Amino acid sequence: MRAVFMGKHKRSAAAALEYLMERDVEVLAVVAPDDPGDATDEQRLDLVAERYGLRLAGDEDLYDGTVDLGGVDLVLSFLFWKLIRTPLIEAGRLGCLNFHPAPLPDMRGLGGYNVAILEDFAEWGVSAHFVDEHFDTGDLVRVERFPIDREHETALSLDVRSQERLLGVFREVIDMALTGVALPRREQGEGRYVTREEFDRLRLIDPEDPPELTERRIRAYWYPPYDGATLGADGLTAVSREVLEQTALANRRAGLLP
Repeated sequence: MRAVFMGKHKRSAAAALEYLMERDVEVLAVVAPDDPGDATDEQRLDLVAERYGLRLAGDEDLYDGTVDLGGVDLVLSFLFWKLIRTPLIEAGRLGCLNFHPAPLPDMRGLGGYNVAILEDFAEWGVSAHFVDEHFDTGDLVRVERFPIDREHETALSLDVRSQERLLGVFREVIDMALTGVALPRREQGEGRYVTREEFDRLRLIDPEDPPELTERRIRAYWYPPYDGATLGADGLTAVSREVLEQTALANRRAGLLP
């Protein structure tokens, strides 16, 4: 099987590319962010590509013919951050698939972890779906749901748990494709899309909110080093005793001790 792989610098994305290598998938090109930022080596998608001698390309190389997509079976998007366009959507014999860290159609776009905690969801999930011309609206292949820890979950902890599940779904779908069995697909129907404006508005703490909502809002936006739930116009990030305890534990495990 021949594939193109596009993704972020995350442990799950790096492990997904590793899995393609383990399953002897021929990867024609890998698209990864140019700037790794503060990603560690185990998160670096580009380092996995280099280790296996895979071609690193820009996403535009997949559209302008720089990368020959002849004979490609799957175009794979794993946490890829850009809208995929025609003709790339139609390039794969088996399809173009996206692996999304939220249950579809419940939560499209960004901010899913935050909304799930803030609105006290009982469960969360991850999805694999065919790509169409819009973000996160194509036919579903697989959705896996799991319970949320409604008392303690933060955006960071829910992301970590979701990435583990998403990698599992990726492996299942790739194994299915390798058997030659047609991938299942069903329409999504209506869903929810969180805009950037709504995402930023939901992080604002209202002094009139009940304490339990403020506590959830703090956990919902706890994802260092990004801004958390904010207090006032100056944008100060609020923390709670629980997230401070989590931070202290992480510091101790990292050897940062007084």
